[in-house]
Amino acid sequence: MHFAPQLYLDPGSGSILIQIAIAVLLGLGVALRASWSSIKKLFGVKPKPEEEEDNDDSENVQS
Repeated sequence: MHFAPQLYLDPGSGSILIQIAIAVLLGLGVALRASWSSIKKLFGVKPKPEEEEDNDDSENVQS
C-alpha cells in the first residue's frame, strides 16, 4: 500500500510567501522608477519644451 502525504502549508510558510510576493512587487516598482527615463527614450517620448527651457535657465543662473 502506497501512502501519499497531503500538502500542508503552515502559517509561517504562508507568511513568508506573502513577504516574497510583496518584495518582488516593490522591487519591480523600484527598478521601473529607476529606469523610467530610459524606457521613455526607447519609445521616443521627448521632454516637453517647458522642461528644456527650465533646465537652460537654471544653467544660466549658475554661470
